[in-house]
Amino acid sequence: MKKYLIFVFTIMIAGAFILTCPQAQAAPIKLTYSNFFPPTHIQSKLAEAWCKEVEKRTNGRVKIEYYPGQTLTKARQVYDGVVTGLSDIGFSVLAYTRGRFPVLSAVDLPLGYTSGRVATQVANAVYMKFKPKELMDTQVMYLHAHGPGILHSRSKPIRKLEDLKGMKMRGHGTSAKVLKALGATPVPKPMPELYQMLQKGVVEGALYPYEVNDGWRMAEVVRYATGTYAVAYTTTFFVVMNKDKWNALPSDIQKIIMDINKEWINKHGSAWDTSDIDGVRALLEAGGQIIGLDKKEAARWKKAVQPIIDKEIAQLNKKGFNGKEIVDFIVKTLKELSK
Repeated sequence: MKKYLIFVFTIMIAGAFILTCPQAQAAPIKLTYSNFFPPTHIQSKLAEAWCKEVEKRTNGRVKIEYYPGQTLTKARQVYDGVVTGLSDIGFSVLAYTRGRFPVLSAVDLPLGYTSGRVATQVANAVYMKFKPKELMDTQVMYLHAHGPGILHSRSKPIRKLEDLKGMKMRGHGTSAKVLKALGATPVPKPMPELYQMLQKGVVEGALYPYEVNDGWRMAEVVRYATGTYAVAYTTTFFVVMNKDKWNALPSDIQKIIMDINKEWINKHGSAWDTSDIDGVRALLEAGGQIIGLDKKEAARWKKAVQPIIDKEIAQLNKKGFNGKEIVDFIVKTLKELSK
């Protein structure tokens, strides 16, 4: 009888422990994360750090398998891959799916961006202000955007608009529109393909931020950068989660993730600026040259891209948005944050 009572008492204690500590017994929630950046790139390292931070702050209740370098989905497939469940979380470029994100595409306009920090804050401010339906088929974690996108060329220095005429230059989304307005022929390809395109002479240059010279090793295949800051564009990146997977998460885990997201917005913005400095250094150390534009020439470039901004407003209006309100908000926010 004594042994029986001890046995019953042990079972009761074990049951009470299980009831009071369900997390200790529950299997961790496993998620997958797809990113097109190579694992060595600072933006990829930040994405991986985000995964580890989620695991840390949830005490291991969430574990995320990280797939950089297009190993799970290609750059252009990342967003749809999240929607359809090929991955649970994805990080890529909105402009890789041209026309799908009309409101956010206005952020990328050649408005003279000054830094990645500012561009990142502008992108998130636009999302919070307008809450565009174009992103409602996923749960947005956060957005971020690179520093000033400027002109780089393989072997020919670009000092004035006429030098660019007819040149084949890699560009996608807004950068392709900018190149066309400036007289070049845009070739729309994702960033992972650019190195070989430049190496083989398929394109003669590209529009991109300085960080690409280091993070994507482009300093090995370009020689010149032209300081086209007056028409500097940005590119908006997304980090999104499959909506069903998000809705299935416990509310306390959702809160933890959203808190982390707020911190990572600033981390990405700062990282873009730090890596731009590294990109300048990589270009110069490889024997490259940075060419400046005087005020008169910069004004010519600015005038050349103005129709892109006007057309963007008209297209937004045509799609049922208030194009002027959106672009004016972006310009005002950019100006305020750049002070």
